[in-house]
Amino acid sequence: MPVFKTPFNGYSVKFSPFYENRIAVATAQNFGILGNGRLHVLELSSNPTLPITELVAYDTADGVYDVTWSESHDSVVVAAVADGSVKLYDLALPPSSNPIRSFHEHTREVHSADYNPVRRDSFLSASWDDTVKLWTVDRPTSVRTFKEHAYCVYSAVWNPRHADVFASASGDCTLRIWDVREPGSTMILPAHDHEILSCDWNKYDECIIATASVDKSIKVWDVRSFRVPISVLNGHGYAVRKLKFSPHVRNLMVSCSYDMSVCVWDFMLEDALVSRYDHHTEFAVGVDMSVLVEGLIASTGWDELAYVWQHGTDPRAS
Repeated sequence: MPVFKTPFNGYSVKFSPFYENRIAVATAQNFGILGNGRLHVLELSSNPTLPITELVAYDTADGVYDVTWSESHDSVVVAAVADGSVKLYDLALPPSSNPIRSFHEHTREVHSADYNPVRRDSFLSASWDDTVKLWTVDRPTSVRTFKEHAYCVYSAVWNPRHADVFASASGDCTLRIWDVREPGSTMILPAHDHEILSCDWNKYDECIIATASVDKSIKVWDVRSFRVPISVLNGHGYAVRKLKFSPHVRNLMVSCSYDMSVCVWDFMLEDALVSRYDHHTEFAVGVDMSVLVEGLIASTGWDELAYVWQHGTDPRAS
């Protein structure tokens, strides 16, 4: 399946919710420590033997740590940038007209961005300044700032069913559930003994959420009774950097890790590890599953490569 070489280190990859052959890749120079960033929008060929082509690339003065597609405009992407900014790009406009928006309120690196899939008019940014911010495209300032975490917030993700509910994962070892109509978080899960780097909601049960941690494990929780996790998934050798539930199969999820692997899990099975892919040669830090094509996975890592492949096949096979 296809692979794309990025000039900088890969940080995040996301499938378009509108076009099955389009992905966005966020990258940062020098492993994101210092230097520029670039946001790539790539086109997959209908013939898997043909290479991935670049539709457009946007350069930034600082690394791009995450990207999310607009759920309302098929040509708009949101980038989370290391200088504390959140930038919006419109592929339908010439490069000179981009970014169409640049919001700069966070005082440290923005580590994640997530577009509301239910209301489709707002998005979240999570930052190393310990906060999550809520934005709408048409407002010049954030709608609200959520300040409760005691350390970096690495991930903030909307619930796929409830327009006002989201979760945030932090280096303070907690997962917090929020309702934007409430003054504070509605639930605090002390989910791990080490930093939590990622979280995601199940796409078929709005009460199930998974967390990924520096402790090398993934835990699956039911927020209705969260004293003990439903499942603990062990198999990664180092910190689990990102995880994503399948949009098509209830119990399936994909994760990537500093052990350079991408793993597919079925959290209801005793032997939960379904597949392990070892195609990256550096930290695997970005992973996604296509909403439009069942079983299609994308990953990126610090080896400056973005892969797209069908689950069950070899990512390196052309």
